[in-house]
Amino acid sequence: MIRGSCCCGGVRFELAAPPTMMGTCHCSRCRKAGASNLVFVKRETFRWVAGRELVETFYPDPPFTLARQFCRRCGTALGEPFATEGAGFPLNAHCLDDDPIVRNRFHEWVSAKPAWYEICDGARQFAEDPVKAPATA
Repeated sequence: MIRGSCCCGGVRFELAAPPTMMGTCHCSRCRKAGASNLVFVKRETFRWVAGRELVETFYPDPPFTLARQFCRRCGTALGEPFATEGAGFPLNAHCLDDDPIVRNRFHEWVSAKPAWYEICDGARQFAEDPVKAPATA
């Protein structure tokens, strides 16, 4: 069991299995939301323990489409646990209280990363979206 929570502890959840992978997004939206390191979890492995009612959703203006969830009490970015499409969704890796087992596999939107940030692992790098762009390193 992998436990997770927000900063104030009001939002708590569990994963019955390790995430399928971990990645880092360097786009300005993920960086500003405080959720650049993401783990991808299967929906059936995720269970709310407490605080679901504390979760708020930020809906972006077009052309952006991904709604982000956060704890309304402490502001901790949670990722997208309310996402309705697909078999899984991304969670902020920093919300995990236990070792997720998986390690970083990729960096996306490296073209948007700030100059002061250095990538210090050997994970694949993509200039933009890995589905649409070739690896850069």
